[in-house]
Amino acid sequence: MSSKPAASVNAAKKKKARPSASPSRASSAADKNLPLTHDIRLLGRILGEVIREQEGREAYELVEKVRQLSVAYRLKRDAQAGKSFDKLLKSLSGEQAVSVIRAFSYFSHLANIAEDRHHVRRREVHERAGSLQAGSLAFALERLHEAGVRPSEIAKTLQQGFISPVLTAHPTEVQRKSILDAERAVAQLVEQRDGLHTERELAANEALIRARVTQLWQTRMLRYSKLTVADEIENALSYYPSTFLRQIPKLYAELEEALPGHDLNNFLRMGHWIGGDRDGNPNVTAATLRHALARQSEMALRHYLTELHELGAELSISYRLASISPAMQALAERSPDRNEHRMDEPYRRALTGMYARLAASLHQLTGTEALRHAVAPQAPYAGPDELLADLRIIEDSLRSHHAGALIAPRLTPLIRAVRVFGFHLATLDLRQSSDQHEAVVAELLRVARVQADYSALDEAQRRELLIQQLQDARPLRVHGGEYSEKALGELAIFEAARESLQRFGRESLRHYIISHTESVSDLLEVLLLMKEVGLLRGTLDGEATSDLIVSPLFETIGDLRLAPTIMAEFYALPGIAGLLVRSGAEQDIMLGYSDSNKDGGVFTSSWELYRAEIALVDLFAQLRARHGITLRLFHGRGGTVGRGGGPSYQAILAQPPGTVNGQIRLTEQGEVIASKYANPEIGRRNLETLVAATLEATLLHPTKSAPKSFLEAAQTLSDLSFQAYRGLVYETAGFAEYFFAATPIREIAELNIGSRPASRKPSRAIEDLRAIPWGFSWGQSRVALPGWCGFGSAVLSFLGAEGSESYAGRLALLKRMDKQWPFFRTLLSNLDMVLAKTDLGIAQRYVDLVEDKRLGKRICAAIQAEFERTAQALTLITGETERLAANPALARSIEHRFPYIDPLNHLQVELLRRYRAIPADKRAQDASLERVQRGIHLSINGIAAGLRNTG
Repeated sequence: MSSKPAASVNAAKKKKARPSASPSRASSAADKNLPLTHDIRLLGRILGEVIREQEGREAYELVEKVRQLSVAYRLKRDAQAGKSFDKLLKSLSGEQAVSVIRAFSYFSHLANIAEDRHHVRRREVHERAGSLQAGSLAFALERLHEAGVRPSEIAKTLQQGFISPVLTAHPTEVQRKSILDAERAVAQLVEQRDGLHTERELAANEALIRARVTQLWQTRMLRYSKLTVADEIENALSYYPSTFLRQIPKLYAELEEALPGHDLNNFLRMGHWIGGDRDGNPNVTAATLRHALARQSEMALRHYLTELHELGAELSISYRLASISPAMQALAERSPDRNEHRMDEPYRRALTGMYARLAASLHQLTGTEALRHAVAPQAPYAGPDELLADLRIIEDSLRSHHAGALIAPRLTPLIRAVRVFGFHLATLDLRQSSDQHEAVVAELLRVARVQADYSALDEAQRRELLIQQLQDARPLRVHGGEYSEKALGELAIFEAARESLQRFGRESLRHYIISHTESVSDLLEVLLLMKEVGLLRGTLDGEATSDLIVSPLFETIGDLRLAPTIMAEFYALPGIAGLLVRSGAEQDIMLGYSDSNKDGGVFTSSWELYRAEIALVDLFAQLRARHGITLRLFHGRGGTVGRGGGPSYQAILAQPPGTVNGQIRLTEQGEVIASKYANPEIGRRNLETLVAATLEATLLHPTKSAPKSFLEAAQTLSDLSFQAYRGLVYETAGFAEYFFAATPIREIAELNIGSRPASRKPSRAIEDLRAIPWGFSWGQSRVALPGWCGFGSAVLSFLGAEGSESYAGRLALLKRMDKQWPFFRTLLSNLDMVLAKTDLGIAQRYVDLVEDKRLGKRICAAIQAEFERTAQALTLITGETERLAANPALARSIEHRFPYIDPLNHLQVELLRRYRAIPADKRAQDASLERVQRGIHLSINGIAAGLRNTG
C-alpha cells in the first residue's frame, strides 16, 4: 500500500505539483483578470449611481473630475493636470471634501472585495486544472511526499504541533463593525454572481448590491466616541461565525482525508489579546478580562446551539425504519423531550435534551439565554468533554447503522469545533509591562515590611529576594494593609485569571506576556504575583506548579541581544526548571518586530531577531535534553514590512533552522485581520498557509545553517544599516519635528480608532511613541520609511567603490545570499514590496506641511537619497530594475488601486493644512472645523483600507 497522503495522490494524478501563476499558458493576463475588471467596474458604477442619487449630479461630477485629474497626474505625469488638481482641491468646501473622500474611501473598500473574490476565483481555476499553488495544503503534502516523508511522520508532527494566529487589538484600528458587516454582505453577493446566468438573476443580484452600497453610504464610517475594549472584542468576534468556526473544521477535515487513519489533535487553535492586553492600556481591567472571556464563550456556545438545532432538523430518523445503538437509546431516554410527535425519533429527542443542557451551560457561563427552548434548560454540561461524549454517541450510532452519509455534512464539523474551540473559543493572553509588575511587587514588599525600597536594589539583590519569597509558602499581602489603586487593580487581574481558568477551562488562559523584559527579575516578579493569588501553588524548593506560562517579550535591539542570556540565567535558578516541567514543560518566548524596527531599522531588526532565535534554539536544545522543555516562539508581527509583515508562508519558511518544529504563534493585527479573514475562503487559505508552511519548515528543513561568509556579511550589513537608520531618525537635528509635521501622526492620536493612546508618554520623542502609530503614520504619507530605511546605505557601504578590488566579490556574495539563503531572500522580497508601495511623489505633498521650509527640504532630501540608495542596492543584488517583477498579482493590484488612493492623500494634505492653520485655542469656536476634522479622519480610514494595512 502506498504511504503517499491521499490528497497528494489525487493531485499528482492531475499534474505534478509546481507553484504556477497560471494553469494555461495560452491565456493572457488580461483574460485572467477580466472578471476582476468587470467586478471593479460594476461596483464602481453602482457606487457612482448611489452617490448621484444620494448627493446629486453635481457631487457625482465633482468626484469624477477629481478621479480624472488624479489619474492624469499619476499615470501621465501631466504637470498641467497637477496644477488643475491643486487648484480644485483648494477650492473645495469642507462638505465637498468630505463627500469626495467618502467616495474614494468606499471605492477602496469595494475594490478590496473585488480583489478578494478574484483571488478565490483564480484559486478555483488552479484547483480545477490540477495546478497546486505554493502555500496550499495540497502543495505542502505533495512536497513532503516527494521528499519521502511518510504520512505517519506528518501526523506525528501535527499531533505534537501548536499553530496559533493571535488576533490583537490595534491602536490604529479604523474599521467599524457596521461597515465590516455590510461589506461582508456585498462580498457574498459578488461571489453569487459567478453562478448566475440569466439577465433576470443578474439584475436581481445587482439590485441587492445597490441596496448594500446604499447602506454603506448612509452608514457612519467613523466613531464619534472613543473605541472601547468591548468594541474591540466585538470586532474580533465578528470574524468567527463565517470564518474561524466554520473554516477551521474544514481544514482539519481536509487533513484527515489526506492522512487516513490519523485522528489529529488540536494543533491549530485561535488566540486573542483583546481584553487581556493591558500594556499601556489603562482601560483593560479585571472586568474587561471577565467580559472578554464571557463573550468568547458565548460566541462558541451559540454556534454549537445553532448547529445542534440544525442537526435536529436533519436527523429525523425513526427507530421504526433504522436501528440505533444502546448508548444512543439511553441518550434519547435521558432527554426530557416527551413530545409525542418525536417519540420514534431518538436522535431528535437526544438533541433536544443536549440543546437544553447546553442552554443551561450558556446561562451558567455567560448569564445569557439561548434563543430557543423546546424544553426547559437542564443540568448544564460541566465542560466541552461532556458535550463531545454525547456527540460521539450520535456519531457512532449513525455510522454503525447505515447512516454514515449523515455524519460529514454537519456532525463532523461540529465535533471538531467543540474539540478546537471548547467552551472558551480562543486562548486569551495576559500582557503587562515589566515596570508595572515591579511597582506592584515593590509596594507589596514595602507594606509587608520585607524590603523598604525594592526598586533601589540591583539585579542580583532582586533575584535573591524574589527567590526567597517564592520559597516561602506565605503570601505577601497584609490583611488590612493599605495599597494603591494601581496595585489593587493589577492584583485583581491575576485574581480574575484564576477564577476564569476554573470557569472556562485550562485553554481559556495559557500565557502571561511580559513586555519590555530586560532582566531575570522581570520573570520572577510575575511568578511572585501569580503566587499571591494562587495561580502558582507550592514553593520553588518544593513541588510548585503554575497555571500560566510566563512568556518574556524581547522587543528592542538591546533586549533581543540579551534574550539568550536572560533565559539561560532564569533556568539556572534553583527550582525554575522543575516548576516548568511540572507545569507542562512548555516555554513561550515572544519576539517583537515593531519596537526592534523602530529602534534599529528593518535590516538590523530582522538580523537581531534571527540571531536571537538561533541562540534560543541552541539553549533550549540543552534544556530539552535535560528536562524535556519545549520552546515555542511567538512572533509579534504587524501588518507592514516595517513591523514584521509580509507573506506568512515565506516568513515561516525563512525562519532559522530548528526554530519552528511544529510550534509557532504569530500576531494578526489591524486591517490585516480584515484582509485575511473577512472573506471565509481567503480566511481558509490563510489558515492553510500557516499549517502548510509549518509542516514544510518542520519536516523539509528548508533553511540550513548559513555559511560563515553569509553570517559575517549579514552582521556587517546590520552594523552599517543600524548606523544609517539611527543617523537619520535619531541623530538628524529636527527629525522628530519633521515627522510630527509631515505625517498625520497628531491627528491619528485624536482619532477614535483604538482603546489605547498612541504614545506611552506625553511627549514628542520618537522613543516614547508606540511602534504601531509610528509605522501607520509613515504609511499614510506613503513614505513607508520603517520598511526600507538604512538598507541602501548599508549595501553601498559594504560594496565600496564600484571598480574597487573588493566590489565584484562582495556583490557576488550578496547575490549568492539572495539565491541560497531564505532569510536574506525573503527580506529582499519584502523590501521590493514596500518600495513598490512607497510613493515619494505623494510624500512630497506632505513636506509642504512642515512650517520650517528649510528643515522640510533638508530632511525630505535625506529620505529621498536613502530611498534611492535602497532601490539601487536592491537592483544590484536581484538584477531586477522593475519593482514586483516576481509578484505580478501585487503589481496588478497596485496598478488598479493607487490612482484611487492618491486623491485621498491629496485631500488629506489639504485638510491637514486647513486644520493646523487654526490655533488650538480657537478651534472650539470654529464651526467649520468639525467637517475638516471629519474629512481628515475619513481620509485616514480610506488610505488604510486602500493600502490594506495600518502599520
